[in-house]
Amino acid sequence: MTFVSQQQSANDVSIDAIPVNIANTQSGEVTPDEVPEEIRSITRGLAGEQPPTNPLVVLKAARWWYIHGKGGTDPAFRWAIEWARHLATDTPSDVEQFDEFLEYLVAVGFADEKATLR
Repeated sequence: MTFVSQQQSANDVSIDAIPVNIANTQSGEVTPDEVPEEIRSITRGLAGEQPPTNPLVVLKAARWWYIHGKGGTDPAFRWAIEWARHLATDTPSDVEQFDEFLEYLVAVGFADEKATLR
């Protein structure tokens, strides 16, 4: 006999298989090679001309940056939350936060300069 808790139905599907590196949580020291490919792709997309429009995808990246970056003060986390807010409310996003996010991506090694991220 199989219990319901041991089964996965079509209505109960995991959408987030991004691992959490407990030893590297909120260290504040993130290098591009530590960032899983999916999170790196979403993060670069958030810096690009056509950022993701699915708030769940954006929040997935926010969660990773919160856990592995500088927590609530991490610029990538803050921008992802700001972008998700923009998507949810259709209000303008904070340009200064976006600029801080781009500077942060350059600082952690995602690009040599902000212009290459766009």
